[in-house]
Amino acid sequence: MTADSSSLVLPAPKSAPNTFARFVKNPLALVGALILLLLFAGALLAPWLGKTADPNQIYAAGLDKLGVPTAPGATFRLGADTLGHDVWTRVIFGARVSLGVAFCAMLTSTLIGTTLGLLGGFFGGRTDRALTRFTEIIAALPTILLAITLSKVLPDRLPDFWLFKLFHVSPDLTLPRLLLAIGLVTWTGIARAVRGQTLALKQREFVEAARALGVSNLGILTRHLLPNVMPTVIVLATLATANTILLEAGLSYLGLGDPARPSWGSQISDGQPYFASAPWIVLVPGAAIVLAVTAFNLLGNALQDALETR
Repeated sequence: MTADSSSLVLPAPKSAPNTFARFVKNPLALVGALILLLLFAGALLAPWLGKTADPNQIYAAGLDKLGVPTAPGATFRLGADTLGHDVWTRVIFGARVSLGVAFCAMLTSTLIGTTLGLLGGFFGGRTDRALTRFTEIIAALPTILLAITLSKVLPDRLPDFWLFKLFHVSPDLTLPRLLLAIGLVTWTGIARAVRGQTLALKQREFVEAARALGVSNLGILTRHLLPNVMPTVIVLATLATANTILLEAGLSYLGLGDPARPSWGSQISDGQPYFASAPWIVLVPGAAIVLAVTAFNLLGNALQDALETR
């Protein structure tokens, strides 16, 4: 569903107004943006849109006398799950976790990939060879297995430090650990694309002119090269968000998320044994995942088309 991020290199746009005009005229962009707007609105307004402000509330009416979940209807618009929770409420609250973790993981992977790609492509030599080999090693490892390993290795609680208590910082690191594990295994495509574009850009006249004027390496990287690779980074980051949503759902399905907070993956895991008798428990969060992934892919493809020079 996604583009090959390792080979995608986009030239800088001719002008921002033309790029924006091409983007908003693309029907795929409008469809993707509308889907995401609805998903994010549902997540933000979950306490008011849900049956209750507590997604873990159990309803006696959610199960019949035999313990069978109530089907979708007037009482529960999308049905109830096997514990008597309202599925609709848990799905919109789950959007907060699934989309939040995926978005933060995307920012982490984008930061890592862009930094390593710029450094390798700009400095070349041993630096480039070392970073390239490291990228190849990470890319060769099974992504989900590496993410599982990292989620188990990383700490799950903050140390008992007085400053954390003073500011009432929660010591639970389950979700931060999950997003960090995802971010640490999904940056390789961005790093490869940024490195390839940096190798071409550093030979351009404006970089040579900056060197002649005595601009430092850091200045060249941040003021000249980074703005020129940003179109590629934006597209890849959008497409990467779709992948991080799937990876977060997979890890939550395996039980690596926060059990106290509903997420789409954990809801599918909870409902999977009862799919034959109560399919809505799986189908509703599954549909949410499909919609979110499709929306980000549509936006990514629309951005790619808009940023290509004509």
